[in-house]
Amino acid sequence: MAEAAFHAAREEVRSTLKSAADAEPDDLLAADGYIFCAPENLAAISGIMKDFFDRCYYPVLGRIEGRPYAQMVCAGSDGENAARQTARIAKGWRLREVQEPLIVCTKSQTPEEILAPKTISDDKLNSCRELGAAMGIGLSLGVF
Repeated sequence: MAEAAFHAAREEVRSTLKSAADAEPDDLLAADGYIFCAPENLAAISGIMKDFFDRCYYPVLGRIEGRPYAQMVCAGSDGENAARQTARIAKGWRLREVQEPLIVCTKSQTPEEILAPKTISDDKLNSCRELGAAMGIGLSLGVF
């Protein structure tokens, strides 16, 4: 999902794709906008995404206000709580939501399905590409 959005965004504007484990406060400061992409685990954002927000929240607080963001969540059944968590953090940073959260539901309910690698359908990946392209276009045109 993140790669699909990234490839579409970079067609419009200089873009960087970073894993939550590798992203640092300086990456947030260097960017003009953000697409946060995370799996939902146990009705919450994944631990590594929470770690990213924990590490980066205070170092950039008050320094990225007004920048646009969008988010994507890959969920087994719902995704709404993970999206709310990210939106709450973004609100604290005073970021500007430029699109409703994109939630891709895999309907994984059994332990085997949950632990199995996921294949995202082409139509859902197209939605990710559209989100990335919209962010890129908005940034390149100065709309955001």
